[in-house]
Amino acid sequence: MASQNFTNLSQHQAKGTIDFSADTFYALLINTTVPSEANLDAWVFRSDVTDEHAVSGNYTAGGFACTATVDALDTANNRTPVTIVPAVGNGNAVFSSSTISSNGALIFRRVGADLTTPADDELVAFVDFGGTITSTNGDFNVTFSTPIYINV
Repeated sequence: MASQNFTNLSQHQAKGTIDFSADTFYALLINTTVPSEANLDAWVFRSDVTDEHAVSGNYTAGGFACTATVDALDTANNRTPVTIVPAVGNGNAVFSSSTISSNGALIFRRVGADLTTPADDELVAFVDFGGTITSTNGDFNVTFSTPIYINV
């Protein structure tokens, strides 16, 4: 499966609850379950996700901060690219001394002041790593290589 937006993203935007220029975004690693089409339709909030990777090394529960940038309107494809990158390591999050197996990350808008309210955090997109990436008591690197696209 390629990276995909969650179905409810367009509804969140229509209601004005997600603003890629102003909101706080995070990503969490998932174990090995690639979200199905049914998951993309049914999962709305971070609390709906049951496959977050366990804490390991310096990867902490709830995920890691990301930065979102709204890119220029793509009139040829009728969409707006939004580049989301880890907020640390110049766009490359490194979790050292970690034992992790993950095939992707879930991007979400953090609503609360901290990560203790997963029922409020709105899911945005699934970033597919193109297969399972594994580290064993070593560095686990996360780099998002392509933007997500918002259709206009």
